Amino acid sequence: MQFLISMHINPAVLDALTDEEKAAIGEGHGRFIAALKESGELITTQALVDPSQAVVVSVRNGQPVVTDGPFLESKEYLGGFYLVDCEDKERAIELAAQIPDTAIAGLGVEVRQVMFADGQLEA
Repeated sequence: MQFLISMHINPAVLDALTDEEKAAIGEGHGRFIAALKESGELITTQALVDPSQAVVVSVRNGQPVVTDGPFLESKEYLGGFYLVDCEDKERAIELAAQIPDTAIAGLGVEVRQVMFADGQLEA
């Protein structure tokens, strides 16, 4: 079964961390990635740029309209994700609990099963 483990970032929370705490998060992600690779459960992981560098695309009257910034005003944004292939939801939750962000109040980690990929519905 495939699961998307998404990390939701609050910049105010991150800004309040010390350099050592920020380094510990990075090191924790490095260890987590290594463990997922070793277990064979990692499909991919990506970190996303700050939403200030994002654009929103919509189509109006047949023409694309591009506006700057995130679609919704929010204090939190999607910062990155892990796509994993594991036995079941319980294992995905177990994996998510190993992400260093889960230990920091104000940061969120969400687990969602993939419904379909490449046109194939998951069972």
